[in-house]
Amino acid sequence: MYPVSDRFLTRLAESHRVATQVQLFLTTGEVVELEHTGGSVTVDRGQAIRRTCTVTVADPSLIPRTPTDQLATYGARLRISRGVEYGDGTSELVPLGVFRLDSVDGDVAEGPVSLQGKDLSAIVADDKLTAPYSASGTVVGAVTALIQRSIPDADIISLIDDAPIGRRTFDIEADPWAGAQEIAAAAGAEVYCNADGVFTIGRLPDLLTAEPVWAVEATEGGVYIKANRAMSSDKVFNGVLARGENTSENTPPVSYLAVDNDPGSPTYWGGPFGRRPKFISSSAYTTTNACAQAANLELAKGRAPNASGDISSLPNSALEPGDIIRVMHPDGARELHQAAAFTVPLDEGSDFPISTVSAKEDA
Repeated sequence: MYPVSDRFLTRLAESHRVATQVQLFLTTGEVVELEHTGGSVTVDRGQAIRRTCTVTVADPSLIPRTPTDQLATYGARLRISRGVEYGDGTSELVPLGVFRLDSVDGDVAEGPVSLQGKDLSAIVADDKLTAPYSASGTVVGAVTALIQRSIPDADIISLIDDAPIGRRTFDIEADPWAGAQEIAAAAGAEVYCNADGVFTIGRLPDLLTAEPVWAVEATEGGVYIKANRAMSSDKVFNGVLARGENTSENTPPVSYLAVDNDPGSPTYWGGPFGRRPKFISSSAYTTTNACAQAANLELAKGRAPNASGDISSLPNSALEPGDIIRVMHPDGARELHQAAAFTVPLDEGSDFPISTVSAKEDA
């Protein structure tokens, strides 16, 4: 969860006014504070571009009409925040992301105008390779180089222990953002743009060991609105075989099979669910450990859809994908859920739908 005060979390369940801010950073260096009437930010760990946004403004003058307007707008960025007002003249804002402005459209005479954007990883993804590209060295170094190839001044932080990789050559037309994800997997990590617009190399919290960061409870003073619970075997696999072979560096083939080895799990490898393996490979994986890290990361993704939930609560702009939340239903049943996707509204009175994965009973 994005760092916030205890007062912030308490205020979410109380009657309060919402504080929001939308800033438009034009390519000219000008920063425009946008008066907006609505919009939302969607955060989805399952998508390559994790954060997307829509902002509605009343002023039709934002629609670029001249070449000068277009030059100022194409490549512009949005910075969006939402928080709470405390009623004493103070407020607390939480960033929801930094976005490349992708489209502006609306009625040129009367408005409204809709602005849409994607987080900064879209810049890396769209900068497809026009020549073969070789990545080598370590996970953090190679991922950093791929990102800064497209955004030289990109801020990048690593929350993992670095690890060596084998040389990986990407062909013309390859997606460098997908390449960064592949390399990060050698350390059991993923790469994403966080709420501050900083590229982050990190690992998904473990539902079995991580502490819940927020309680969604159907009690007086709670933020719970409603919830659905589901189980599905669609797109679920319970084993991953990761293989690596790097002929250019004359390293021997390596592999690792990660399986769901918990006899109490509904997707236990070899149990009633059967064996449903997935296969991944990369020349970046030159050790058994690298294969194991990549296989276990992919296995966590593959088992996740087995148990899921759709929870609706009062909005919490500090929530992050991967956060563990404690849910207590009206009947008193308690569960732990891992947040996977949610949409934060920029207006008042809207629900906050949270899609979760890897739900389990909370003792």
